[in-house]
Formats: sequence, C-alpha cells, structure tokens
Amino acid sequence: MNPSMHIPPFDEALRARLQAAVDSKTKPLGALGRLESLAVQIGLIQNTETPALTRPAMVVFAADHGIAHAGVSAYPQAVTAQMVLNFIAGGAAVNVFCRQHGFALEVVNAGVAAPLWAADTPGLIDAPVGPGTRNFAEQPAMTAEERDRAMALGAQRVAHHAALGTNVIALGEMGIANTASAACLMARLCDVPVAQCVGRGTGLDDAGVAHKRTVLEAVMAKHADVRDPLDVLACFGGFEVAAMTGAVIEAAQRRMIVLVDGFIATAAVLAAARVVPDVLRYCVFAHVSDERGHRALLEVLDARPLLSLSLRLGEGSGAVLAYPLLVSAVAFLREMATFASAGVSERA
Repeated sequence: MNPSMHIPPFDEALRARLQAAVDSKTKPLGALGRLESLAVQIGLIQNTETPALTRPAMVVFAADHGIAHAGVSAYPQAVTAQMVLNFIAGGAAVNVFCRQHGFALEVVNAGVAAPLWAADTPGLIDAPVGPGTRNFAEQPAMTAEERDRAMALGAQRVAHHAALGTNVIALGEMGIANTASAACLMARLCDVPVAQCVGRGTGLDDAGVAHKRTVLEAVMAKHADVRDPLDVLACFGGFEVAAMTGAVIEAAQRRMIVLVDGFIATAAVLAAARVVPDVLRYCVFAHVSDERGHRALLEVLDARPLLSLSLRLGEGSGAVLAYPLLVSAVAFLREMATFASAGVSERA
C-alpha cells in the first residue's frame, strides 16, 4: 500500500450547512451535546447533508508478539490462538455485541504463532504475515517488508468490506502482550516516558506491572535511535497493529467512518496519523478504557471518546458498544423536525 495517498479533505461549506441543519432542529442550541458534533462529523466524512450508515463491519486482527516471552503478560501466548477459535465459534464478547448491533464480523489471522486451523476454516481469513513477531527486547519486531505486508493486509480487508457496501468499519485485535507493543509505540511516537504508558494489560499485579515497565524501559533505550513513524511501527508493533494501521489509512481514503476501540486500536490510529495526519478526521473514538496510557493518548490525539465504561477487554468490543450513538446522531439529523417545519417558535 502507499501510505502517502491522498486523504479526501472536508468541505467547509458543507460543514456550515450541516451545523445550520443541526441548529435548526426543535431544541435549544447545543442541547443534544456530543450527538450534534458527531452528526456533523459523519456528514463531513460521507460528504453529504443526509448521511446514512450501511453494513457496519468489525474486523478483528489477531497476531502474536515475541515480547510475550519476556514475561510482560498475565496470560500465556497460547491464549491468542485459543481466543481466535472462540471468535470463530461465536463465543467472545465481540461476537455477542456484533450480533446485538447487526455488525458483520470478520476474524483475520495476521500472524498467530500456533497453527491450529486450516485455510478453509469458516469465519477466518487466514493470511499470516508470519508466526508472530520477533521479541523487540532483542531485535525489531518485524522487517520493513513484513510491516508493509501487514499494512496491506489491513487495507485489503477494508477494501473488501467497502465493496460489500460497508461505510462504518470498526477494528478489533487479539494478541497476548499487545499492550506492551502499544505502550512502546505511544512512548516513542508521543515522546513521553514509557512508564506513563505501561498498564496492567490482561491483569498484571503490581509486581508484574513493575517488571513490564523495567523490560520496556530497557527496550526503549536499546532502540533509542528508531524515530521515523514507519520504522517505529516495524520495531515495536505487531502484525495485527500494523494491519489496523493500514486499515485506518485505507478507510479514510474511502471516506469510511473508522470506529476506534481501546488502547491498542488507538495506538494503531496514532501510527497512521503520524504517517497521514488527516486520517484523524475520519475517526470516531468509541471510549476511554481503563488501560493506563489510553486517556493520555486520546488527549495527544485531541480525541473526545463517546463512552467511559471502564472497559479493558479489547477485541473491538467498546467500538461496537458505541455504534448506537452513531445511529442516533444520523437519525436526529435526518428525521428530527425543524422549528420551521413543526411550526414551533424559536428563541426570542
């Protein structure tokens, strides 16, 4: 993929018309709060005064991380493959929420270490870049060629869903130790101490968090000269994180709404934004998670999450939970009466 490709700009004249339409509804100015700015954003993304949401899709990218062997997770690496099988069987939280809210759900093996399935397993796109990344405590997680293949995989899956009519894409992930990857990406790309980015992940105790911080501080020192955003992604990322990065860029190029989940997904958006800053216009940030670093990362991106539910599951679960707010934003913009149409007197 070519990450320098053009991201469509927003039409400022359309922004004014959308805001005027919002303001003309039968309510006090600003009374629908965040739904109002969300409606305007969706209209700008779709480049229309009458936006519509069609065939929402969730793509969950799964991959393993070599850094897991440094003891930075509360769960063994085998859990990545086990959870992928759970996704395929329909038993994970993201499956439940996708069924509830009418999302198409796709699971992509971007690089899980354990080969527990055949290429024709129903419900799985089996396209591994490799059997997990390398341990970035010792060497970069992936080569530039592997990074580019992972990004292209993400772009390809977005293009597939766009061809089926999807204009809302949500991105999920599964990969033991991927909070360590996200913490390092955040630390380097935001130029903040890694200690501010390290959290409990899958449930580390205090001693586990301290060990994780020590390991990652040594990692950052070892790779101190890695600064270019794409090099940073190759050094610290996972195949699933790089795939989400490519997916975000592709979705923005296609004027799709990108519904962003938690810390890992936001780290992928950060990487995409460091390469192509305008992708942020196309992102709707679903929630602020309980993972340390996520709130600070959202602030760096000047992002305003829709929900705060103390989630820290990943999988894309929080993104799907926020979707009904997008539905409501579009519905009020399209269906709510105006003062003029309803014969209601406006404010004196």
